[in-house]
Amino acid sequence: MAITAVRIDGRLIHGQVANLWTTKLGVSRIMVIDDKVAASDIEKSGLKLARPTGIDLSVLPEKTAAEHIKRGGYDSQKVFIVVKRPQILLDLVNDGVKLDTINVGNMSQTDDTTQLTNSINVVQSDVDVFNALHEKGIKVTSQMVPGDNAQDFMEILKKFKPKK
Repeated sequence: MAITAVRIDGRLIHGQVANLWTTKLGVSRIMVIDDKVAASDIEKSGLKLARPTGIDLSVLPEKTAAEHIKRGGYDSQKVFIVVKRPQILLDLVNDGVKLDTINVGNMSQTDDTTQLTNSINVVQSDVDVFNALHEKGIKVTSQMVPGDNAQDFMEILKKFKPKK
């Protein structure tokens, strides 16, 4: 499979992903990987409505996605993987899926998160996962839209101060 891009975005498919990123990347399929979303008919229906015309969509649980990727189920396609949190990507890598670069888009704010940028909020476990991905040789960038310059996310991550 040609994994064209991998993005962390808590909103999954929305205007930036559906219109800007899929067009810029020239992908043929968006693959949303999330156990809870894959188990929800309502959330899957919403994602199907949000996907751009002419782009295929897969909404898969983590283990199924890893199996499909490793067996070459989408080898003839250009796939854009979108997940909500970095842990899903670390699980995929630990399951044998090769990822080169991860783009961190939007990670929403909660009472427990620390804000790193206007759109990226993390907790300590996210920081630990990003460090683990980086240690595995995966490049981690931050780029909200294709027209922005990609930034080294590991430099941004240095601003993290855990909440007390």
